[in-house]
Amino acid sequence: MKTTLMAAALAFAATGAVAAPVQYDLDSSHSQVVFTYEHLGYSTTYGMFSGFEGEIMFDQEDPANSSVEVSMPVRSMLTGWEERFQHFMSDDFFGAEEGDMITFVSTGIEVTGEDTANITGDLTIGDTTQEVVLDATLNQAGTHPMANKEWVGFDATTTVLRSDFGLDKFAPAISDEVQVMISIEAGKAE
Repeated sequence: MKTTLMAAALAFAATGAVAAPVQYDLDSSHSQVVFTYEHLGYSTTYGMFSGFEGEIMFDQEDPANSSVEVSMPVRSMLTGWEERFQHFMSDDFFGAEEGDMITFVSTGIEVTGEDTANITGDLTIGDTTQEVVLDATLNQAGTHPMANKEWVGFDATTTVLRSDFGLDKFAPAISDEVQVMISIEAGKAE
């Protein structure tokens, strides 16, 4: 009996059943963060960050064992209007200089469905770090038809309060709540 259990344990270990997360690097050309906020009750204004970097340690067998780290330059923000961009970069809001980054580092993942999870993590903007929860969906995991390697894609949403990060100029006339929509692709690290 002991021999059978030992053989089963060795076979279990040899098949990789205790798999570790696999590193995926973000595809900056197909990853973006879109944000929206209400402007004086008259309109919804949109902005976007792109060209950011990061990695996902993805365990497809046990997604709760996964993690994500992302950083994006504050000055990569796209607003669609140069004056708005300059205002956002001023001391009224980000006070951003070249090289200033926004970061997100996951601290835990709660699987909520077959392809969904809540990703809790630390969002840092400027000198302030706040915990946020991303409502995430795995869109697809498989072989990328052009890159010919393992690839994953995720969408996620969350809501943050500008005031939590000291960016509350003109609130509540300009909404304190900012809706955030994230869509990322990542390829298996070489």
